Amino acid sequence: MSLPEAFSERLEKIVPREQFDTIIRTFDTPKRVTFRFNPLKTTATELEAELAREAIPYERVGWDILEGVYRIDPSDKLRLTQTKAFYEGRLYIQNLSSMIAPVLLAPEPEETVLDLAAAPGGKTLILAGMMQNTGWLSAVELQRERFFRLCDNLKAQGVTNAHTYMTDGRSVGKKCPLMFDRILLDAPCSSEARFKTFDEKSTSYWSIHKVKETSKLQRRLLLSAFDALKPGGKLLYSTCSFSPEENESPLQHLLERHGEHLKTIPLTLPFDNIQKPLERWGKEIYDERIQNAVRILPTDTIDGFFICLLEKI
Repeated sequence: MSLPEAFSERLEKIVPREQFDTIIRTFDTPKRVTFRFNPLKTTATELEAELAREAIPYERVGWDILEGVYRIDPSDKLRLTQTKAFYEGRLYIQNLSSMIAPVLLAPEPEETVLDLAAAPGGKTLILAGMMQNTGWLSAVELQRERFFRLCDNLKAQGVTNAHTYMTDGRSVGKKCPLMFDRILLDAPCSSEARFKTFDEKSTSYWSIHKVKETSKLQRRLLLSAFDALKPGGKLLYSTCSFSPEENESPLQHLLERHGEHLKTIPLTLPFDNIQKPLERWGKEIYDERIQNAVRILPTDTIDGFFICLLEKI
């Protein structure tokens, strides 16, 4: 199976031309599996001792911003999911790029924090761990099945400061104006970064029309997040899509409406497979503040991702 032709043609215009062939090949093979320890239930040292007893070979991911993160070969994933550490919530399997978003938002204990599109809950778990299970963590999810999966994950991982709501994130700003110190919006997207040529289902729902429809939803979620954010608060916007319609364009829409009350924050990441946002796409020219965002390029371990951190002023 190959990637959708329209997607490949668009991707070639988005990513650096000299890296296009390398990036395309990352869709052809399973990525290395990454996971992290759960600070609400164990320590990195204790988890490493458990892994050693189970004879699961692992490699530490040595990034300053992510403690207790590991990677293993895809062939060892099944054994990892059969361990007590997995079943009892002392570790959580998650792609590295998804771990980075809540870490960059950097919530602190006792703050009020909102995860506006929370399911299945991996990022919510990191937020809760950084908050040390204190303060108030609101986790919002609209889809019923995904909502209950979110609730199960939070319970299994020992999260006690989260309050879950099955509601439309687009309504939260009006219901809870100026309430939150920090907001994570890992927005629903076309999931282009998770395409796999060996999994036909991964691309079956994709179309340019879907990308544009998803962009409309993302714009409304961003406006809702802005309304719910306190002055001085921080908002992190992310997607696992490459399309500018889902990344630069929703941010442009937000800045056109509330730009006098927002600034973007430069991001520093512990790897170099990154790209600056586009300055324009089609007829749209983007606000120069969006250049502080980052497009993460995929490797054999990391999924593609887009991240922008904003502060309400």
